[in-house]
Amino acid sequence: MKLDLLVFAVHPDDAELGCSGTILKAIAEGKKVGIVDLTRGELGTRGTAETRDQEAANSAKILGLHIRENLKMKDGFFQNDEAHQLPVIAAIRKYQPEIILCNALDDRHPDHGRASNLIYDAAFLSGLPKIKTEQDGKSQSAWRPGLVLNYIQDRYIKPDILIDITPYWEQKLASIRAFESQFY
Repeated sequence: MKLDLLVFAVHPDDAELGCSGTILKAIAEGKKVGIVDLTRGELGTRGTAETRDQEAANSAKILGLHIRENLKMKDGFFQNDEAHQLPVIAAIRKYQPEIILCNALDDRHPDHGRASNLIYDAAFLSGLPKIKTEQDGKSQSAWRPGLVLNYIQDRYIKPDILIDITPYWEQKLASIRAFESQFY
């Protein structure tokens, strides 16, 4: 399924915290939107990976996502290397998004910046036809998104783009509250 907007999040709940209003607005405008979580958030202080899986599914329903999947990278230990770039490249090629949103380059959690660099590099590499990836046993075509943007989560970063999400505020909060194990 081709998506207009693909959001990468290191942990389930990062997209909800950082850009769920933008997701909701895009869907309301008729755009196809999905989230790919890199990890299951298994190192989180509260909850379990299984709980976070269910919470992510609940939030996906609230947001009205077209897809949500998890690459199941090791929370806290993934790297920006070939082994981790290839599944991200495959996801980009699978969904062929026009725009990618990902965690900020600099944030309180060290996974966030590392993931941002991973996504930026994979987004470029996904356009190189000599890098081979497969989906369901078939070769994927090269695809490079037109734009990669970061969403702000923890630290203040002066934004380049502002999106009015006022009409979606309550639904954004509901998507965050879906992560009951994390916020109580």
